Amino acid sequence: MYYKVSGVTGKLTGTTSAAYAPQGLRATVPTEPLPMTFAVPTKLVSEAGTVVEYLGVNKVQEWQKIFQKSDGIPIHLKRGIIDKLLYRTTMGLTIGGTLYCLMALYIAAQPRKP
Repeated sequence: MYYKVSGVTGKLTGTTSAAYAPQGLRATVPTEPLPMTFAVPTKLVSEAGTVVEYLGVNKVQEWQKIFQKSDGIPIHLKRGIIDKLLYRTTMGLTIGGTLYCLMALYIAAQPRKP
C-alpha cells in the first residue's frame, strides 16, 4: 500500500495510485518541442524593400589600434581623461572605505564606559 499526505488533515493516508506521485509537481518535459532559435544579426528592411546593412559601425579595428599600442600606459587608462577620472575615483573610494573600516574596528575594540 502506498501513502500520501492528505490536503485536508495534513496526515498520511493510504492511496491506490502510483508509488511516487508528489502533489503539485508537473511533468517537466514540454509536450511540444520549442522552436529553434539561431543567433543571427538583425537587418532592417527599408520601406522600398531593399535590405539595410547592420546598424552601427564596426569599431573593433579602431579599439585594437588604441589598446594594442605599446606606449607604457596601462590598459585601463588608455582612453584618456574619463578613464583617469574613473580610476582615481575608484582608488579614492577604496582608500576611504579602508580607512572607514579601520576606524570602525578601532571604535568597536574599545571597551564600553559605564
